[in-house]
Amino acid sequence: MDLQLAAIAAGSLSLLFLVTTLIYRQRASRLAQHYQSSEQLLQSELAFKSAALEALQVDVQQLTEKEREQSLSATALRTQLAVEQSANQEKIALLAQSEARLKEQFENLANRIFDSKAQQFDQQSQQRLAATFAPLKDQLGAFRQQVQSVYETEAKERHTLKAEILSLKQLNERMSEDALNLTKALKGDSKQQGNWGEVVLARVLEQSGLRQGHEYSTEVSQSTDDGKRYRPDVIVHLPEGKQIIIDSKVSLTAYEQYFNSDDDVERQAALTAHVQSLRNHIKGLGAKDYQALPGIHSLDYVLMFIPIEAAFLTALDQQPDLVKLALDNNIMLVSPTNLLVALRTVNNIWRYEYQNQNAKLIADKAAAMYDKLRLFVDELQKLGKGLEQAQLSYETSLKRLASGRGNLLSQAEGLRDLGVTAKKAIDPEWLQQKGVVVEKSSDNGATNGEMTRPVASERSANDE
Repeated sequence: MDLQLAAIAAGSLSLLFLVTTLIYRQRASRLAQHYQSSEQLLQSELAFKSAALEALQVDVQQLTEKEREQSLSATALRTQLAVEQSANQEKIALLAQSEARLKEQFENLANRIFDSKAQQFDQQSQQRLAATFAPLKDQLGAFRQQVQSVYETEAKERHTLKAEILSLKQLNERMSEDALNLTKALKGDSKQQGNWGEVVLARVLEQSGLRQGHEYSTEVSQSTDDGKRYRPDVIVHLPEGKQIIIDSKVSLTAYEQYFNSDDDVERQAALTAHVQSLRNHIKGLGAKDYQALPGIHSLDYVLMFIPIEAAFLTALDQQPDLVKLALDNNIMLVSPTNLLVALRTVNNIWRYEYQNQNAKLIADKAAAMYDKLRLFVDELQKLGKGLEQAQLSYETSLKRLASGRGNLLSQAEGLRDLGVTAKKAIDPEWLQQKGVVVEKSSDNGATNGEMTRPVASERSANDE
């Protein structure tokens, strides 16, 4: 049994060995066939590449020949280019010299023209400015003198104010004495007393510096809406249409009794009567309501003028509340002294008003003259711009005529060289001054039988 198994195993191994041997032989045969076919393929590919290499060598030889030919052609072209560049440089140098000469000549001409025009323009401008500023200078000088005069006058008035006050004091004392003397003559006559009070008021107005019919008016009749007519003694005018009304009230009878009586009882009774008379005058004047009259733009109060300073002061000393009573009735009590001070103040107000009006008039004239001057300066600026534009146009026209590529003078001279007949040639010296150069061909037209032509014309034709 074991032997059979061993035999079977040995047979199996032999069979396996044979099968394995057959498989390897088949694989070896296949590999040999593959290697043989690969070798044939490589040989055929090598033959193809050998043929391609030979073709490439032929192409390289042909390219080498062409390169040699192109190198020779490039050498010839470089030589020709060098010759042309040398000729062009000579032409450019000649053109640069001509342009430099023309530029220098044109600059000299332009500078001479500009200097001449500028000098003429400066002279005309100075004359016009002098004619324009002369009236302004005169008016400003007059205004300066007027202002200086006003300040000097005002300074003098301030320095003389003390003297005037002393003069007013003396005048008041003299007027008081005159009033006492006149009292005896006017005693008991109310009409004469009223007329005398108006005379004293007129003298105060005259001494104040105010002018009748201008800064004040007298005996102006006014009517109310109900038909009543009132006639204030004086209406003093103020700037801006305002007025001050002054009404004179004289009460001498009781004051004369008080002044001349030696009995204390009688003096006290006369003084009381004098104060009562003033109170009655205040109430009567307040009832008239002058400040409410049509056409009157008065202040809120009326000035009640008492022509006798001593009577005024005595009444206030006896009855101080007279001032309050007057103010309650829109009345202010005044005597010759303080009325004159008030009227002098009004006179100063009017003087300053007139000065302001004159200053405003001068300022308006100065503003109008400044506007005229501004318009003149604007015209000068326009004239300057016009001159600059004319200078630019002149330079452009001259360049087109005598400089630049294909300028007109060069082309015209070239036409003459081509055979154009003209009655008279352009002045050669002028052409030389302008730097116009007309070049002729080197063979002078003898080789090909061609006539000479200007270089500028050739360049212009080539550009076209």
